[in-house]
Amino acid sequence: MHLSRLILSAFLLAVLLDVRPASAGTEAATAAPVGVTIEDFSYLDTSGEPVDQTAAHEKRLNAFMVALRRDVEADKRYRLTPAGQADAKFRIVGGVQKTSTLVQWARAAVIDIGAKKVLFEKLYTFRGDSDEAWDRAEAFVSREVIEALARPVPVALAVFAFELEDTTAAPSAGVSESDTAHLVEVTNGVRDRLAQSGRYRLVDVSGASGEAVARHALRDCGGCDAEIAGKLGADQSLIGVVRRVSRTEYTIGFQVRDVRTGQVVARGDSGLRMGADYSWDRGAVRLVSDRLIEGQ
Repeated sequence: MHLSRLILSAFLLAVLLDVRPASAGTEAATAAPVGVTIEDFSYLDTSGEPVDQTAAHEKRLNAFMVALRRDVEADKRYRLTPAGQADAKFRIVGGVQKTSTLVQWARAAVIDIGAKKVLFEKLYTFRGDSDEAWDRAEAFVSREVIEALARPVPVALAVFAFELEDTTAAPSAGVSESDTAHLVEVTNGVRDRLAQSGRYRLVDVSGASGEAVARHALRDCGGCDAEIAGKLGADQSLIGVVRRVSRTEYTIGFQVRDVRTGQVVARGDSGLRMGADYSWDRGAVRLVSDRLIEGQ
C-alpha cells in the first residue's frame, strides 16, 4: 500500500471515530445551504530532493486550500462550517504527497458526518511542482468533490448469499458442490453490479450469525434478514433465491427489506426461464439491474 494511502486511511479512521452527528434542527431546514467542513490537507514530501522546499510547499498548499474552500462556498447549495460545529453535514479531508521531482499525489475524501460514512475517496496524480500545476490539481479536485457532495448518500446494503430452492431433488439430497459454486457466482455477480451502480455501499455479511444463516434458509425466516442486517450496520437487506423447477428450468427472485421497519421495499422475480445452472449468474444480475437499479 502506498504511503500516502496509509496516511490518509489512518486519518479517515480517526475522523470517522470522532465525527459528531448533525443537530436535529438542521434537517428541518431543507432549503438552507448544507454545512460543509473542509479540513486542512496534510503534506508529505518523499521525493528525496536535496533542496528544502518546505516554505514553497506550505505556500502552495495554503493557496490550494483557499481555492478549494472558495470553490465549494461558491456553490449556493453549501456553506463552509468550522470544524466541530454541530450543524455540519459533510467533512472533506485529504492530503498531498510529493513522490518525485515531477510527480505528486493528492487524495481527497468526502465524509457524511451523521452517517459516519465515506461517500467519496479518490487518488489523483499530477505532474509538476509549480503554482500552475497546483492550480490545475485544485480545479480538478474541487470539481469532483462538489459533484460527490451532490450525490445521494449510498444505501448501506447487506447482500446475503443467494440460496437454492430445488423442487426436483430428493429431500435428503442437499446442495451439491456444483450448485454451491454456481450460487457463489450468482452472489458475487449481484454484489459487483450493485457496488458498480454507486447507489449502494455493500456491508460485510461475513459476521452474520443465526440458525437461518447457517442453514441457508433466510428465505423462510419471516424477514429475520432485516434484523440481522441491522446488527451489521446496514440500512437494507437483500436475499435472493434460485428456484430450480427441473434440470433445465429455473426462476430467480430477490427481495429487499428496510432494517428499521422490516417492510419489503423492493422485489423481483424472473418468471420461468430455460437454461442450465451456468446461466444463473447472468439471470440474477439482469434481474437485479432491471428491477432494482434501473427500476428505481
